[in-house]
Amino acid sequence: MEMSQYLEVFIEESKEHLQTCNEQLLELEKNPENLQIVNEIFRSAHTLKGMSATMGYEDLASLTHQMENVLDAIRNEKISVTPEVLDVIFLAVDDLEAMVESIASGGDGKRNVEDVVKKLAAIESGEAFVETAANQTATAVAEVSLPGSSYDEFEITVMQQSKEQGFNTYEIEISLSQNCLLKAARVFMIFEALESLGEVIKSNPPVEELEEEKFEYSFMVTIISKEEPSTIEARIMKVSEVEKVNVNSFSASELSVEEEEAAPQAQESSLPVQPAAAPKKEEEKPAVVAKQSSKTIRVNIERLDILMNLFEELVIDRGRLDQISQDLQVQELHETVERMSRITGDLQNIILNMRMVPVETVFNRFPRMVRQLARDLNKKINLEIIGAETELDRTVIDEIGDPLVHLIRNALDHGVESPEVRKANGKNEEGTVVLRAYHSGNHVFIELEDDGAGINKEKVLQKALSKGIITQETANSLTDSQIAELILASGFSTADKISDISGRGVGLDVVKSTIESLGGTITIESQEGKGSLFSIQLPLTLSIISVMLVEIQQEKYAIPLSSIIETAIVNKQDVLQAHNQTVIDFRGKVVPLLFLKDIFEVPETKEEEEFYSVVIVRKGEKLAGFVVDSFIGQQEVVLKSLGNYLANAFAISGATILGDGQVALIVDCNALIK
Repeated sequence: MEMSQYLEVFIEESKEHLQTCNEQLLELEKNPENLQIVNEIFRSAHTLKGMSATMGYEDLASLTHQMENVLDAIRNEKISVTPEVLDVIFLAVDDLEAMVESIASGGDGKRNVEDVVKKLAAIESGEAFVETAANQTATAVAEVSLPGSSYDEFEITVMQQSKEQGFNTYEIEISLSQNCLLKAARVFMIFEALESLGEVIKSNPPVEELEEEKFEYSFMVTIISKEEPSTIEARIMKVSEVEKVNVNSFSASELSVEEEEAAPQAQESSLPVQPAAAPKKEEEKPAVVAKQSSKTIRVNIERLDILMNLFEELVIDRGRLDQISQDLQVQELHETVERMSRITGDLQNIILNMRMVPVETVFNRFPRMVRQLARDLNKKINLEIIGAETELDRTVIDEIGDPLVHLIRNALDHGVESPEVRKANGKNEEGTVVLRAYHSGNHVFIELEDDGAGINKEKVLQKALSKGIITQETANSLTDSQIAELILASGFSTADKISDISGRGVGLDVVKSTIESLGGTITIESQEGKGSLFSIQLPLTLSIISVMLVEIQQEKYAIPLSSIIETAIVNKQDVLQAHNQTVIDFRGKVVPLLFLKDIFEVPETKEEEEFYSVVIVRKGEKLAGFVVDSFIGQQEVVLKSLGNYLANAFAISGATILGDGQVALIVDCNALIK
């Protein structure tokens, strides 16, 4: 069998399982006694190991197996959960993530993991055989004989409580064809099918032996599901090289009778209550999994890009047809074009929604990062995430991660104080950092708020003056918010020393430039001693944008509506000169005028009129007026890249093709406003 066809699914699912490990390990640190969390981590690690072995990535499978041993010891209460143990498991997850990334980028997934393997082995050997008398008793009575297989008390409790919730338990005998060459691959596909129907609780031989093909051609699986036996049988038979499937069900009464007869001592044992109660959360899972699997499908983002490009061509042709229809004045053609416009409008919404991704895909890396940084800085920090379900276009999602990393590192290093300082200032020793996202109009706002020391505005002003970033005259007129935003200036830093966390000469100017390149803005509010709030405003999508079409001589340009405050007609007599710059008085503010005709060197073919048509635009707190010849109107356009050849064109972010086939350049407002 050719495994390459499964590679993309393997990579995506591996990343999901590793993310689950990260998230659940953080939860386990908060609730070290909750064995249900350990079971969740173990399940993800176990699945990852099986997938890796099936795909032939033995190093990945081997390290996962080592991590799995430690997790198994934890869930059997042979090892206690401590921050030091979790540190080692986190290191293992880091290595696993690096190996998966290697595979994703075309590598072999190999990595030197000798150090972390030694640490895992030390944890396992150091405490692996320390058992309490209660645990030994539990082990002695754990195995319970049932028809076709044996089950421990935990598994029996799961089956009984699942029955109460409306689920059935099935023992499924599966036989593969005698000609099956890659049995492990078939086992993997069978388990994938079963997990879409319910919850697998046991296999015979064990999963480890099935993965290593240590069985003839038949094996048995026990599953909890709401599906009918015929449905389960049909689903498994769809897997190639499956020769026979036999689905047998047994009732809760049989389970209780067998438990009493085979293990009467189990009634008297002092087993912990928690493992018996935990399945209540699990038995809901089969129905949820089955429901999701029937309604979702993985689609490569490149395919969506191709689909978007084809749709953009359709939009251009639609505009052309609309113009032809108006010229010919044929009623039937006009009606057809109107219907086509409605359909393509709906299609546009569907395609854009398909490209939308929850910001959770970016946010979910931060809890682990904050935990590690807090330990490195000897600080106590609680990260709260709000609105992770908020959706953004995939293009924006791919770019926003790094700026947020910089901001969070800055908040932890320079914002939140040490526990000693916080306590001395009457604050809780544990600092709080809140990361939130929400929609507002056609924009998404991402905010990072901390309850730390805030920004020392006097210190910021003095540093900005000494660096020549602002003049004393400018400094006297700045608002508190504008002073705080000076920390976004290139080369600015108030740190007394460079740290490994947020120093090394990389300032917040990188954050600002990246966000502005996405058509967004960043603002800062801070109160000294109380904390800071960084607010990022981003467009929902970068592919289709609303613009104001304007004309400059014989050429057409598009100015993004997200940057426009309003349009105005200005008499030439009202234009002033100040500091060698042409300006106007706009609502009490001095606004500089920029003549796009001169900036873009547009050939003059028309005589100038007595009035200027001006588009007032904004970049943060700064305003400017773009002088054009006339306004055409508002329109939604498709943003096209200029390609590598014209990538450095000044103040042009792209182009769009209009309905009449003409090309309009899209003005980069941020590049023009200084």
